[in-house]
Amino acid sequence: MARILLGITGSIAAYKAADIAHRFVKDGHEVDVVFTRHATEFITPLTLRSLTGRPVYTDDFFSADDIRHISLAREADVAVIAPATANIIGKLANGIADDYASTIFTALVTPKRLIAPAMNTNMYANPIVAANLAKLLAHGWREIEPQVGMLACGDVGKGALASVDNIVAAVYAAL
Repeated sequence: MARILLGITGSIAAYKAADIAHRFVKDGHEVDVVFTRHATEFITPLTLRSLTGRPVYTDDFFSADDIRHISLAREADVAVIAPATANIIGKLANGIADDYASTIFTALVTPKRLIAPAMNTNMYANPIVAANLAKLLAHGWREIEPQVGMLACGDVGKGALASVDNIVAAVYAAL
């Protein structure tokens, strides 16, 4: 059994995180979930708490006295952010830890860190986003590449969250 840290950010693809978490739990793993504030606009922490049977961490838990962000980061056997927006990629690539999720993921000690981008094709292709992603990869993060498909805005291109099967397989390969 592994301890998996799952980060969920503010993307329309956030609904897929419920299936990802459910698969990990079904396979006998312990899953800690952290939401960005924007993620809660797409899916509720209650959904993930119900699926994992564990507390879900949001900015509501964050205070100057709280050091749980360190223990969550330390205890994870593997960490994955799915979906990962351009915002979280930029924050992590530049050492910005200004909310609970970015603080936890900045404090990670496990070398097993995966990121599954999900965003509009133009955002994914933006040279600044690409440079930020390259920074993360240079520092040991592994990308679970987005797929080509129909995006929420109606565009077709690379930027759709990788399939649940691919994300789960990548996490298990990292373990």
